[in-house]
Amino acid sequence: MNDLPSDDDLRTALDRLLDGLPPSQAARAVDRLIATYRGATPTHAPILRDRADVAAYAAYRMAATFEAVRTALGALAAAPPGWVPAGHPDVGGGTGAATWAATATWAGSRPVTVLDWSGPALELGREIAAANPALERARWERARIGASLTLPPTDLVTVSYVLNELSPADRGALLTAVASAAGAAVIVEPGTPDGYARVLEARDRLLAAGFRVAAPCPHDAACPIAPGTDWCHFSARVSRSSLHRRVKGGSLPYEDEKFAYVAAARFPVTPVPARVVRRPQIRKGQVLLDLCETEERLRRATVTKRHGDLYKAARDADWGDGWPPAGDGAPDA
Repeated sequence: MNDLPSDDDLRTALDRLLDGLPPSQAARAVDRLIATYRGATPTHAPILRDRADVAAYAAYRMAATFEAVRTALGALAAAPPGWVPAGHPDVGGGTGAATWAATATWAGSRPVTVLDWSGPALELGREIAAANPALERARWERARIGASLTLPPTDLVTVSYVLNELSPADRGALLTAVASAAGAAVIVEPGTPDGYARVLEARDRLLAAGFRVAAPCPHDAACPIAPGTDWCHFSARVSRSSLHRRVKGGSLPYEDEKFAYVAAARFPVTPVPARVVRRPQIRKGQVLLDLCETEERLRRATVTKRHGDLYKAARDADWGDGWPPAGDGAPDA
């Protein structure tokens, strides 16, 4: 997969396009955007209002969105091996991070349409996409995301970091449109209790429409997490460019993006037997894995040196991975 676009390609395109952006101006816009995303957003106007907003958003959020969506798409791609989407609308796609993630998951180009309220976001996304040959056929269309949205039948629909911006009515209308049009759908939200709740709502609507869950859940039953006690989310490591560090005022070369997601499809999928739902705890001679399992339960598995190769695999396992590795049996708790 070395020929696929990477996060380095995206960061290079961003740095080139945003070269000369005054960090102080971008930082002020980022502060406002953070406050907006954490609060209740009115649905009568897009969050990204002008070029300065969009540039700040791209520097602040695009790489993190790319990594989160790429992780979710990778989990979908593993469930029906060999399946490749022939078309891909990205709803509320803004500057197009999810389209970059799709081209980093499946080789080749395909018809892509990015739908968003914000004209400036679409324009910047089009400019950034010029650096990605796989997006040469992409269309960038302004559309209100809500009850008036219609989607033609298509193989894959992505909706990332959008549901929080919508009223409950518009959110329901969007999910209905996605369920009616998509062969496969990936919904990504922030890795917060509220984001998890919105993902659960999306999961329920997709299941009711006849979809099967491909990831992260290893089953189609209700989430085994007791409401209000915890929430299901994952983490993707994001490399920070120098521009990213200037805009966010950080010094570390990376950050961890927490996100919740569901990937589902109308066609047959084979979910993993279990999913690692917390960061593995590595102790002397053993690894503790918190698993969500096919039996619709959460379980902590202890993998010790006596498990041989499985122990080595457990030491390499990461939060969000499927378990056990292909061909291995699950250890006793």
